[in-house]
Parts: sequence; structure tokens; C-alpha cells
Amino acid sequence: MARVVIIGGHGKIARQLSRILTGRGDEVTALIRNPAHAQDVEETGATAVVADVEGLDTDRIAELIRGHDAVVWSAGAGGGDPARTYAVDRDAAIRSMDAAARAGVDRYVMVSYFGARADHGVPRDSSFFPYAEAKAAADDHLRGTALAWTILGPSTLTLDAGTGRIEVGPGLESGTVPREDVARVAAAVLVKPATIGRFVGFNTGDTPIDDALDSLTAK
Repeated sequence: MARVVIIGGHGKIARQLSRILTGRGDEVTALIRNPAHAQDVEETGATAVVADVEGLDTDRIAELIRGHDAVVWSAGAGGGDPARTYAVDRDAAIRSMDAAARAGVDRYVMVSYFGARADHGVPRDSSFFPYAEAKAAADDHLRGTALAWTILGPSTLTLDAGTGRIEVGPGLESGTVPREDVARVAAAVLVKPATIGRFVGFNTGDTPIDDALDSLTAK
């Protein structure tokens, strides 16, 4: 059994991840911003903790995650407000990484997106630009830590039912992937040490998730 803390625990991916993890016997703490969401989260088997990481400093986040075996970042500002996008998707995410190191929680999984990188190519006048910049900065900070990190890069998210099958590997072009399968991938990498230190970009595909991840890490 592992103790996993999910930051952004009320999100669609996070709630599905909580169900998967608790279903396999893990203990899940879900950090949420809105107390009204606690019941939704606890229906997944997770323990809801009201903690708005946007307003918490590194020490306070470290207190919340201390004693866990892994952190999954699945929070996001949701777009629409560039200042808040930077505050959550970049600044709070970076504080959570520093907090994980301070609390001795080595394993860290970041839910990012397929095109996340410094040269993302998003035009400065695009409404997506702040998010692309924020994720690039957060991911780069994570790569520079001593944490046992994995960055997930799902392509365009859908609400379709998951298939349990993905495609990964070099030369992959962006496609689509159900949120349910993103949760399945996050659960899988937590128990696959060979994914540590990797950016895992993926779409819906034909290969079972475990096999796809094993083929990637075997190269």
C-alpha cells in the first residue's frame, strides 16, 4: 500500500485517479480548494483535505504532504485569468515540488500536457499562452530537482470512456485521449520506477497502458 497525495483532488482526472488508487488498496489524500467538493472526493475513497495551494507557502504545503509516499500534481487554474494561471500552474506547482523535497516525499508525478516545453510555439496573443508558459516553467523546475519525477504529457483531453490503450514513443503527434486513461497512466507510472526522469507523451492508441509504458522505458 502506498500513501499518495493528489493536489487538485476534485478535478476530473484526479477523481478517477483516486478511485483507481483506492481500489487497489492505496491510501489517498486529495487536496481541494472548495469545501463543497469534499463529498464528491470522498465518494472516490480518498480523504479530502481543504487546502488552497495557491495561497499556501512552501512550509505549509510540506506539512500537508509529509508522510506520503508520492505526490501527484493535477491542479490547474482553469484558464481565463492569466495572473491566476501563473499563480497556480507555475508558482504553486513549483512550491509543491520544493515542499515535497522539504517533506522527504521523493516521488512526484506532474500531469502536464503534450506540447509542454520552453519552445512550445504558442503565439503570445493566444489565450493559451499563459498556460503554456506556466507549464513549461513548472516542468523545467521539476526536471532540475532531485525528486524522482515523471511528467505526463497527454494530448487533447476528452470525456470519452477510457480504452485502457495508448500510444507513446518518439515521433508521436498530438491526438486525443480520454481523461479516464490519463488517470490510468498516472496510476501506472506510480508503480513503474523505470518511468522516473521521463516525460511521457501519449495519445489513445492500440497498446495496453502497461505494455506501452514498459516498451518506452525499455528503450
